[in-house]
Amino acid sequence: MRIIRNAVILTLLIISNLSLSVQAQWGKYAHLFTLPNTYLAGQSRESIIIDGQANEPVWEDAAWTSEFIDIQGANMPQPTYPTRIKMLWDDTNLYIFAELEEENIWAYYDKQDMIVYHENDFEVFIDPDGDTHNYYEFEVNTRNTLFDLFLDKPYRNGGKPDIEWNAKGFRSAIYLDGTLNDPTDTDKKWCVEMAVPFASLTTDGNFIQPEAGAIWKINFSRVQWQTEIIDGKYTRKTSDDEKLIPEDNWVWSPQGVINMHFPERWGLIQFSSKSPKATQASFQLPEAELMARHLWHVFYAQRDYQREHKTFCNKLATLGIQTSGRENNTNFSLKINVSGKTYTATLKTNNGLMISINQDGLIQKHTDN
Repeated sequence: MRIIRNAVILTLLIISNLSLSVQAQWGKYAHLFTLPNTYLAGQSRESIIIDGQANEPVWEDAAWTSEFIDIQGANMPQPTYPTRIKMLWDDTNLYIFAELEEENIWAYYDKQDMIVYHENDFEVFIDPDGDTHNYYEFEVNTRNTLFDLFLDKPYRNGGKPDIEWNAKGFRSAIYLDGTLNDPTDTDKKWCVEMAVPFASLTTDGNFIQPEAGAIWKINFSRVQWQTEIIDGKYTRKTSDDEKLIPEDNWVWSPQGVINMHFPERWGLIQFSSKSPKATQASFQLPEAELMARHLWHVFYAQRDYQREHKTFCNKLATLGIQTSGRENNTNFSLKINVSGKTYTATLKTNNGLMISINQDGLIQKHTDN
């Protein structure tokens, strides 16, 4: 027992030291710098029928993700019901299968582009080029009602959702292990199966066709409301002052804030040329992803500075950010250029990587001349 106790203490000390290290590096923004979850998606070479059941052998070989946690992170209460997903791809589609345990399966919205997150739903967010702009959102409820939209940039930066946008060729199906809208019984789960055509992820006809090794930003969310039964119908529960009790948000890769529209906080999917059975469980975060975190530090600090001073800061030191540093075995330098209501922060590494961020949170890679 003493050995086990000592091992537990050592583990707690390691976790504590890691937390202190993160806190020291990112300060009050530490909750926005936990590392993203990753998934290595195997390539399917067999036909997949979108029926909500994922019973093809290729699905059987695909790995499950870890279970969803609270959107704010691991330090929050565990979700009431487990949620997990699998992913596959082929030359045409990204395939997603989600399993959501649930005791009360309900949904009443039945027309496309109704705001289905006003009911329990499953949501997908995809940013193919990883610049945190021009991304796509898909939401479905247990009636398989689709709400799809495009955002040119996050809401925090003035982005406006294009609800008229529709993903051409998108397919989804629902499987219910239970009964819909019947409060007299106890249900078990509902499942969502999706085929997202790569060619649908566009507003102008141009799209990104992933090749083996490509990495995209992606995340998943489950919106879950507390309910009560009124006149035999599920209704979102209200508090004593008749205000809606806020929904729970359970996600794959935690955001750190109650907001899915922080695309830099999404997880990562890498497209593997191997079959699902041959893929590894995870992959190493790319250097650019690790380095970009230092630019996001600038972005968060500038956002707070601008709120207080009504202008952007032209000195990194004033923001509490060092102009140089080291990530793993790579040295980097930071500089900032402010011009009126805009700024650009640029990071360069000693091995030739050069990336920048602006006041709208647009991440770009550059050729270092």
